[in-house]
Amino acid sequence: MKDMQDTRAKDAWQKAKDLYVSTLSTQEEKDQARRHFSMVTSITEKDGLYTIFTANKFAAEMLRDNYSTKLKNALVLSDGGEAIRLEFKFDESLNPAIVVPHRKSKDAAAPEKPAAHFVSTMPLNEDYTFEEFVTGPSNSWAHAAAKGAAKEPGKKGYNPLFIHGGTGLGKTHIMQAIGNDIKRKNPSSSVCYLTAERFLNEYVNALTSSSIQQFRDRYRKIDVLLVDDIQFMSRGKDFQEEFFNTFNSLHNDGKQIVMTSDVAPKDLPGIEPRLISRFEWGMVQEIEQPSYETRLAILKKKSEGMVPSVPEDTLKFIAQNIKSHVRAMEGALGKVSVMMKLDSTIKLNNEILSHLLKDFIEKEKKQKKVTIKEIQAAVAAKYSVTVEQILSIERTVSLVTPRQLAMYIARKYTTKSLPEIAKEFEKSHATVLHGVKTIAKRLDVEPELKENLISIVTDFGLGLDGVEDKSV
Repeated sequence: MKDMQDTRAKDAWQKAKDLYVSTLSTQEEKDQARRHFSMVTSITEKDGLYTIFTANKFAAEMLRDNYSTKLKNALVLSDGGEAIRLEFKFDESLNPAIVVPHRKSKDAAAPEKPAAHFVSTMPLNEDYTFEEFVTGPSNSWAHAAAKGAAKEPGKKGYNPLFIHGGTGLGKTHIMQAIGNDIKRKNPSSSVCYLTAERFLNEYVNALTSSSIQQFRDRYRKIDVLLVDDIQFMSRGKDFQEEFFNTFNSLHNDGKQIVMTSDVAPKDLPGIEPRLISRFEWGMVQEIEQPSYETRLAILKKKSEGMVPSVPEDTLKFIAQNIKSHVRAMEGALGKVSVMMKLDSTIKLNNEILSHLLKDFIEKEKKQKKVTIKEIQAAVAAKYSVTVEQILSIERTVSLVTPRQLAMYIARKYTTKSLPEIAKEFEKSHATVLHGVKTIAKRLDVEPELKENLISIVTDFGLGLDGVEDKSV
């Protein structure tokens, strides 16, 4: 009976997660939610009370604080009941998979204390391995650097390792591959993976609960620190000081540090110069958009083992028509695979594929339909200024808003990289990124600004929905 209840609870939980994720408007939000939900280890249900267990108390607190109400509503829709309650708990019965060895005292005669247990803040995805990462000209240098860091963690030339590039190009995959490889070779190594945003939240919680020393002990006694989306560290000045000291402590002890970002260290806005300097101490590598050959190789790798097998002509069609990022290709491949399972007689010619993958292909076309110069002209006309003024160094309010809005539209509705956009605006990468983030925040609280955005993109035949949000 209990097994049936647990199975029912798991099914309802899965439906609730899928339902909640489907309501999110941007790919960034969807990916973040999925990362957070991956921290759940088990689910039980009794008399309408759903208990969601996690691998550590930090995960339980974070899920409760950020998702409790929304997931409860999704469970009501998924489960069919209305008297549903939801709680998040740390499953203390779990045996930690990772152990931090106790550091030996300088006094050889002092007895050793038992090793301290450590569980990664966010779990590593076991599918993210070097074997599953397809290399090509766009990522070969980053791949080589990552393998070097995994082979000799803490080695000066690879420490820290800073990997940067656009959305969906494999930064998280290759970073977690380092962690998985180190854990495989040395299971006793303490490998910690988390996002900069999660790191910041834990720091704030530690300050609030007067547990800052426990926070420091946790992150300064690990062997490998993997931090995703380091650009979000710009949100907290005090936190930058804390991370600076944590970085120094780990680096001085020869521990490996790996970070990812959407831009190179020198282009990170709002990050203290001394931190940027340390980010550049080791090796900085960029992952670029993959070529057609690499995209096809990735699709072949992803389609291995699919039943029924996906024809090579179909893989070539996807590689030719979907170029923006790897996640979009994976989504298209998944849709084709599902359709083949539903209809074994389907003939996947170009006409059928064009219809089946219409949403993906239209998204690609929308991203390429408008040029940056056209965006600059349209925004200038909307705000009754000239393109020359938008490109100027003047910082009056009447020019800063249209300038930043044009940057935002260029970032969201074209496939141009940040360096390419910066060149078109005659500004630095950091200035463009700051402008894009500023507009993204203002859109939520300034209806007139959002109306202007809608008016401009509508004139281009675009819309606010259905396009990947690359605002950060």
